Amino acid sequence: MRIFVGSGPCHLPSREFVSAIAHVPLGSEARPLAVAIVGAGPAGFFAADALIKQSDVAVRVDIFNRLPTPYGLVRDGVAPDHQEIKAVTRAFDRVAADPRVRYFGNVTFGRDIHRDELRKLYHQVVYAVGAPTDRRMGIPGEDLDGSLPATAFVGWYNGLPDYADLDPDLSGERAVVVGNGNVAVDVARMLVKSVDALARTDMALYAVEAFRESRVKEVVVLGRRGPAQAAFTTPELRELGALEGVDVVVDPEDLELDGASRAYVEGDRTAGRNMERLEEFAARTPDPANRRLVLKFLTSPVEILEDGEGRVSAVRVERNELVQAQDGSMRPRGSGRFDTIACSLVLRSVGYRCAPLPGVPFDEGRAVLANEGGRVTDGARGPVLPGEYVVGWAKRGPSGVIGTNKADARDTVLRMLEDLPALDASGADAAPPDGVERTLDQRDVVVVRWPDWERMDAVERARGEALDRPRVKCCTVAEMLEAIEGN
Repeated sequence: MRIFVGSGPCHLPSREFVSAIAHVPLGSEARPLAVAIVGAGPAGFFAADALIKQSDVAVRVDIFNRLPTPYGLVRDGVAPDHQEIKAVTRAFDRVAADPRVRYFGNVTFGRDIHRDELRKLYHQVVYAVGAPTDRRMGIPGEDLDGSLPATAFVGWYNGLPDYADLDPDLSGERAVVVGNGNVAVDVARMLVKSVDALARTDMALYAVEAFRESRVKEVVVLGRRGPAQAAFTTPELRELGALEGVDVVVDPEDLELDGASRAYVEGDRTAGRNMERLEEFAARTPDPANRRLVLKFLTSPVEILEDGEGRVSAVRVERNELVQAQDGSMRPRGSGRFDTIACSLVLRSVGYRCAPLPGVPFDEGRAVLANEGGRVTDGARGPVLPGEYVVGWAKRGPSGVIGTNKADARDTVLRMLEDLPALDASGADAAPPDGVERTLDQRDVVVVRWPDWERMDAVERARGEALDRPRVKCCTVAEMLEAIEGN
């Protein structure tokens, strides 16, 4: 009796084959652990990296991604003028180059390949799909033309195919950004930054041209809590203060802290540094010739007003006051004092949320895939579903930075290894090694493999070199496939 392991076909009936190798430990060279990872962002690559670094476990990993391009938010979410952050892709490239890892780009979960199929083809499945959708504000006028989620705006200027046709209205002189996190700061910075500086990044070319024609002179950033509770980081603030031709405007009255906030600032290093930077901004004298970036705190939007033709004309806001909750945190409460800010564009950046996956249990309360410590469960607080796992934002919600996903993925992988004994009777052992290729081929899926991505990457870089840019991105799937086929 021969057992074929690797790329060759299995010539035994499934039941006989499973019985024949039942005594062979899962994760041994004769019976490598087969893992499917859905999602090729940082969490997915960190999970693959943690798996192949297990010296005592033989493993093969297949990574599936909806888009032809890998890297997730590193390519499509990180600000174009933060190229140094994108250097993490070099580590992902080393993972993809490992012979135990295969990449299947342009494959949509739930359409091209299904949950039950992956469960039959692999011993374990890991969902690494991030949190691609935005949270809503829940106020009147939120769906008017000119009111957009920051997720869409970020995707648009980064060349994400989903938003290549967004066409945001930049014809007005004032935009409002709702939110006090780094993403809110990023989109505000893009709106006022020198176009010549943006042209030297990997921003989508159509977005560079749109910003060149933009009439936006002022961006107002609204934070519902005070400056001590703002979620942005000090480096982001420092970067705002260094923008050429831009004044960062802060009302000194917004920096007057209550006792609890003052105590928090004194005990939190980041909050203390943020306050120092904000106080410096408040002391500056604005130049009337400059563009303005106004940071307003203790202010919540309560309604987006229209111009009579279904478009944004202004935002009605309420001034807040801070009250201490039972857990000691400071929460905003409306004061009953209102104001109106005229604008033509509103970008909300009030949080990301995971989107449900076809057939995978979803926890609506937490807005993540239902899980317990990374093990997928049958609904919130339901029993664990053997062989299915989740990493990254889809596991814990949108928190932390890119590097946070490394420890998170390692934690889930440890649980996967703990569960191996329970998978000894897995039917995935009977699946032919080329089973996923057969399935995708039968459905005429145009699969982008890693060498294909490398060809596309070379095309983008060559186009960029001609324009003194890091790259010129392909911004539609058709353009991506054309670049691969033509190179």
